[in-house]
Amino acid sequence: MPDEDLLTSREILTDIPPRLDRLPWSRWHLRMAFALGITFLLDGLEGGVGGSLAGALKDPAALHFTDAQLGLASTGYLFGTVLGALGFGYLADRYGRKSLFTWTLVFYVCATALTAFSWSLPTFLICRMMTGAGIGGEYTAINSAIDELIPARVRGRVNLFIGSSFWVGVILGSLVAVGFLSDRVFGLRLGWRFAFLSGLPIAMVVLYLRRHIPESPRWLLTHSRDSEAGQVIETIEHEVEAQLGRLAQEERTVRLQRRTKDPIESLNVLWQPRYRGRALLCMVLVMAQSFFYNSVFFSAALILLRFYGLSAAHAGVLYLPLAVTNFIGPLVLGRLVDTVGRRTMIALNFLLAGSALMVSNLLFLRGGLNIVGQVAWWSVAFFFAANAAGSAYLTTSELFPQQIRATAIAVFYGFGTLFAGVLGPAVFGALLNRGDRLPIFWGFTASAGAMLIAALVQAIWGVAAEGKSLEDVA
Repeated sequence: MPDEDLLTSREILTDIPPRLDRLPWSRWHLRMAFALGITFLLDGLEGGVGGSLAGALKDPAALHFTDAQLGLASTGYLFGTVLGALGFGYLADRYGRKSLFTWTLVFYVCATALTAFSWSLPTFLICRMMTGAGIGGEYTAINSAIDELIPARVRGRVNLFIGSSFWVGVILGSLVAVGFLSDRVFGLRLGWRFAFLSGLPIAMVVLYLRRHIPESPRWLLTHSRDSEAGQVIETIEHEVEAQLGRLAQEERTVRLQRRTKDPIESLNVLWQPRYRGRALLCMVLVMAQSFFYNSVFFSAALILLRFYGLSAAHAGVLYLPLAVTNFIGPLVLGRLVDTVGRRTMIALNFLLAGSALMVSNLLFLRGGLNIVGQVAWWSVAFFFAANAAGSAYLTTSELFPQQIRATAIAVFYGFGTLFAGVLGPAVFGALLNRGDRLPIFWGFTASAGAMLIAALVQAIWGVAAEGKSLEDVA
């Protein structure tokens, strides 16, 4: 236990983080995880709707976009997520998690509603950028809030489970778009507009639920709002005790740093000896999984169309098994990051995902796969990659001090998203245009190699954060 005499004026000795970590899983935690974690489903919904409406938006009955204009809109959404993550992440560290995860959701609701009323490329592009900004801001505010409220012993699996809901959103968005475009429902002229409104009912319910989610006590403590932090933890404990009975007293205390600088100024801690290696680790993990996902999802349909004879009408079906395995992977393996441990399981998931892609890549080069086999191998790779991707973002939210947690998440999320959005399409677009298997083989070799390098980096420099308080890890 820290000695109170050794505390500086910028530190506090508190039992609140240990009290949060010792709580048994309860209805309060489940409600909190649902209300905050729905962000991932909404992001997947946007992706599913946007991807499924690409053809419809080219029709003269809709907005009559060209392929280049659709690509520009996708880039705008991507750019918006990066700006939103960086801007709202900074604000979440400065003004609190609760205010930001309320306003980012309001921002998203307004932007996606306005998208449905777009009448030209500029208006559509602005609305998609704003929608992306809302989602990017949600990621940073929500990830930091979830980690600061979830008990340490289940923090890893809960993060991965919540992240997997992205793929439920992808499936839901695809089904909504197809259904709304049907002549039996709204038809093409109005269907695309109603499809963009499909996230509103979910968002409005979640907005109501979030009114009952408290500010992070950890954030309150770092901002010298000790009495508020005490009230929050007491309220949570009373609700948990009402369900599960009296809680044991927590004797442990931890040392917690007060915020003394602006979050941007505090980012210089990333270059200090303790955090420099961690920052590099996070960058490698995030960029590797980003490039992996983008390389397959950008090229999968085109590969099946060109080399396996898949019809364009059935191309969308390809994403169903990929989405399902991405959802199931964390459900099956997620708990192992808390039991077997972070260093081993994160490295293993990166290794197996990269290896599965490399095997399928070799079989593809030799012409040894049919369309079912190719999709099956990709699905196996994604089964492990989903855990790898979720673990990469889990790592960024665990390894840095409380004062800059949301800002650090934003920085790594932003770099990873830009890396995937710029490098992936550029590389694989050029390779696919050659119309030969060999260039694509080398592209996937680079993608698989990035995952294998990330596995090695994690195995050597990964941090064993399982079961530990955030204060003990950082």
